[in-house]
Amino acid sequence: MEDVRLTTAPTRPLEDLRIDRQSETPVYLQIVHAIRERISAGALPVGTRLPPERKLAEELGVNRSTVFQAYRELKERGLLGARVGSGTVVLPPQVTSADPALRGRAIPWNQLFRAPAASDPDPLLRDLLSLTEREDLISFAVGLPSPDCLPIADVQRIFAELSEEAGASLYLHCPTEGHTPLREALSVWADSRGIETNASELLVLSGSQQGLDLAARVFLSPGDAVVVEEPTYIGALHVFRDAGARLLSVPADADGMRTDLLANLLEKNRPKLIYTLPTFQNPSGSVLSLERRRHLLDLSLRHQVPILEDDPYSELRYEGEPLPSLRGMEGGESVLHLSTFSKLLLPGLRVGWLVAPPPVIRRFALAKQSIDLHTNTVAQMILDRFVREGLLEAHLEMVRSAYRKKRDLIHSVLSVKAPAGLSWRSPQGGFYVWGRLPDGIDSSRLLGIAADAGVAYLPGWPCFAAEGGERYFRLNFTYPEGDRIVEGVERLMQAIETAALLPEAGRKRRAGTPPIV
Repeated sequence: MEDVRLTTAPTRPLEDLRIDRQSETPVYLQIVHAIRERISAGALPVGTRLPPERKLAEELGVNRSTVFQAYRELKERGLLGARVGSGTVVLPPQVTSADPALRGRAIPWNQLFRAPAASDPDPLLRDLLSLTEREDLISFAVGLPSPDCLPIADVQRIFAELSEEAGASLYLHCPTEGHTPLREALSVWADSRGIETNASELLVLSGSQQGLDLAARVFLSPGDAVVVEEPTYIGALHVFRDAGARLLSVPADADGMRTDLLANLLEKNRPKLIYTLPTFQNPSGSVLSLERRRHLLDLSLRHQVPILEDDPYSELRYEGEPLPSLRGMEGGESVLHLSTFSKLLLPGLRVGWLVAPPPVIRRFALAKQSIDLHTNTVAQMILDRFVREGLLEAHLEMVRSAYRKKRDLIHSVLSVKAPAGLSWRSPQGGFYVWGRLPDGIDSSRLLGIAADAGVAYLPGWPCFAAEGGERYFRLNFTYPEGDRIVEGVERLMQAIETAALLPEAGRKRRAGTPPIV
């Protein structure tokens, strides 16, 4: 309630109030009407303290509940209010929803939103996430781990132990930079992966998506340039576009970003950031070769452009030898290393982290403070215990085995069911198969046909900063169960055959138009 100055008034402000017991009007409404009329006439000025319910009931010879009901009605109309230590007082006049003339008037929300901008993301990701709730649809569209591989039992046990041991501290605030024991545990874990760091160089995030958002807030002003791979992670494109950045795309092949083309681009432009997913890239699954990693670091230092290394998948390698993180290589001081637990453990906990020089961590922490103060304390304490108990290593061994089988399964089904002209890349790790459709079939046009057939996938065009990508598609193989992988691929191949029978004019769709799924 707003602050109301008490008004000097007669000690018995309602002493002349009378009740007509012969009237058909209920007694409580007679009290309501009498007080309302006195307020309107100025006989009860703003701030007047009214008699307590019990006292007024005694004076009027009525039940206390009658006065209570009358006061409640007047409070709902915004005429009276309760103030601690002062009882019931008269409030200033105000427009309230109880005014009959205003009832049913809706706020014009669409008129109040800011005008749409070209950088506003389309609803594709939201729509694809919503598809996971459809039991009749097999989704290869979203990048989620397998529900069967979530370490639920261990997390439940840890939570029960923490609830008993930590008590109230489990539910209190923690530093913006993150729960200190978790930062220490993550720095040790990163060091075992060749990324030398300490807690002062590590920031815990509300998912790695927040790291992208913070990078845009800290580094980018409207019109600044960001280098991205072509194709690249759709969520990063949304963040950079929303910041008003100019996107400079560099083609990528099976060995990752074409750093020879990047060199020419950096000679002509002065970007603020180079964004890359060097290991099991999303969406293509490509791995930046060691030679290109060294070249990329040299270019970064030569042109003084920091690298934002997004690394959610490198621990999910199914074959081949691991390559060092950009941050862990010689010259890696120009790299901001971003990673997350969402792909490795539990996406719903929304915990990621950033390894970067202390000045960057400080600026990111200040920006994060204004957004959410800090990452969820409970989730951080659970993950700290999970890492310290050595459960992360055992869990990763299990999911690598499970996901390797799923990758091999989707590859084998595609090998049997794929129509002529369809090609794909079977990755060494990560979550995705990246493919190209036969000539004459547009991926976004196919999306609706596939949805009708009960299968969803990510079309390629949202992963491109510029025009293009209509012929490409991405399939996530970690989320569906094995039998649904087989059925889903069969449905998708049937949808492709259906799309191939459409007239040429009906196949094409302009890139950038949000598909209906």
